[in-house]
Amino acid sequence: MMRARDLAVLLLALAALPLRAEDARSTVGLPGTLKGLVLPGGELEVKPPSDRRSPVLVRITAVWPQGTAHRYDIEYVGLEAGAFDLRGQLRRKDGSSTADLPPIRVTIDSVLPKGQVRPAELEPGFLPRLGGYRTLVIAGAVLWVIGLLAILLVGRKRSRPAAAGGPPPASLAERLQPLVESAIAGQRDPTRLAELERHLIAYWERRLKLDDRPPAEALPVMRRHPDAGPLLVQLEAWLHRPAAREPADVNALLEPYRHLPPDALPKGAFA
Repeated sequence: MMRARDLAVLLLALAALPLRAEDARSTVGLPGTLKGLVLPGGELEVKPPSDRRSPVLVRITAVWPQGTAHRYDIEYVGLEAGAFDLRGQLRRKDGSSTADLPPIRVTIDSVLPKGQVRPAELEPGFLPRLGGYRTLVIAGAVLWVIGLLAILLVGRKRSRPAAAGGPPPASLAERLQPLVESAIAGQRDPTRLAELERHLIAYWERRLKLDDRPPAEALPVMRRHPDAGPLLVQLEAWLHRPAAREPADVNALLEPYRHLPPDALPKGAFA
């Protein structure tokens, strides 16, 4: 009979095995989770985001020691389809080598049908043949009416240029408001929210002069900041707890951005 000590050693050894690629799958834009992943050596952290358009976003949500190793809960969001190894986005807190890390493979699936990389071609259809004097007269009359309407509409637009599309947004808050309102309503696009989160982190790093700090130190400072914190914390909840129905006040979330120009964030933050 296996003794309790031998059983405990066997369970720890099984837990330390790296996840297989088929065990770690997600879809583009949807968060995936690696729970209780045991990795050898000193404590790991996520590298600073040198490339803001990395194909996979990685976040360590929990870590605790286990003997000479550490156990991690890791969340990731893929922005494009493919197979990726998350080791390249991790480093030791003490600066030592990560050469002993096993592969941390994840697969991001596309929402398109397998093998389709572009929109399907339209199939040719039958077009009825136009002909005859009556058809030509009717077609000419229709074109004449369309031309007259176009002239009238162009003249009306020129006389009222202010009503053509409304004034441009006066503040960054007005650009953020549609995206925030759709997220509160449950219409959450993880890809757009993840892109906005990256740009907001980059903005507040510069604004609060945290560029020289590692993310593990800079992010808690931003979360506690009265201006940076509310929207960043809410974005994390929408991205990593999509099933939660936490109340959110649009005006309170956007208040710090009402006095910022609309181009304070790049256009990619709203794509």
